[in-house]
Amino acid sequence: MSTADIGELLQQQVLDALRNNTPLNICGGGSKVFLGNPAPLPALPVETSAHHGIVEYDPRELVLTARGGTPLLHIESVLAEAGQMLAFEPPHFGNSATLGGTLACGLSGPRRPYSGAARDFMLGCRLLNGRGEIVRFGGQVMKNVAGYDISRLMVGAYGTLGILLDISLKVLPRPADSITVARKCGEAEAIADMSALLSKPYPVDAACYSNELCYVRLSGSIQAVKEARTKIPGDIVPEAAAFWQALREHTLPFFHNNSPLYRIMVKPATPPLPLNGSCLHDWGGALRWLYSHEDVATIRRQVAQAGGQVSVFRGGAAGTDLFQPLPAPLLAIHQRLKASFDPAHIFNRGRIYSNL
Repeated sequence: MSTADIGELLQQQVLDALRNNTPLNICGGGSKVFLGNPAPLPALPVETSAHHGIVEYDPRELVLTARGGTPLLHIESVLAEAGQMLAFEPPHFGNSATLGGTLACGLSGPRRPYSGAARDFMLGCRLLNGRGEIVRFGGQVMKNVAGYDISRLMVGAYGTLGILLDISLKVLPRPADSITVARKCGEAEAIADMSALLSKPYPVDAACYSNELCYVRLSGSIQAVKEARTKIPGDIVPEAAAFWQALREHTLPFFHNNSPLYRIMVKPATPPLPLNGSCLHDWGGALRWLYSHEDVATIRRQVAQAGGQVSVFRGGAAGTDLFQPLPAPLLAIHQRLKASFDPAHIFNRGRIYSNL
């Protein structure tokens, strides 16, 4: 079956769901199915993995366009052959991860504070909305701004606004050199050091604190990395690429835990939070992973006092708001967006919030 036929099949599924008032559950590779609220019954699955393939890629232009069901591993392999990469270093959480699912969940890896988030690299998309219409936003170059910001709305929307058919992304060259150094220190010292690096002219592109060790990754030209190495204390970490991949994919020993896992966002320089449990710091201190048996209301109250937000990443109790509750004005904006793109609420109903 051709990709055009698959696109028409997806469109027909949406039109049938509209006619029958049937909710739909968008399914890609299934690697991130654990995120968010489960699909309500009797939601019908809409498989997107058959809609795959790279549509256009010219390494000289630093832009790649691919269909939503394209495996992320394939895209990264093609980019690596050309000496390029997805600069937001997306987590896979399984070999079946697709480009559409990656952008829909909007997750970024350790490089995020230094290179940008997933939405920062979104140039445009072709979308199947909840009216059964195929619409296009943005383009394939940074100068084409028509619909540019609208395409970014799809990043992190968890499929609640539509099905990502084609996606255009900005890509970047892979750094010529990269080393990681680590040193033992306390939590407060690590936070101070990592946040201070954000204002330094060093080629830092990842920093985390785990198991009493502060890790800093330096990437760039050979000369820049060599000079920065003399300014940052610590021992060089062998097989550092494996460490950062394990951090990104949650396969470090820290993540071998059956307690609820919370994703906490705060300002990088925020001191250690008064919370019970074990904590790992990523994004130079801005992203904190917490395993804790404290109730989510207590955790959110403590984090809110520090100006941060909390989502339940894994293992949340039934009936818990998994994502940070929205203030009324912001919720109203989300509801208007949902009504515009998916007025019948057929896509991923309740995946993020029960009233969306």
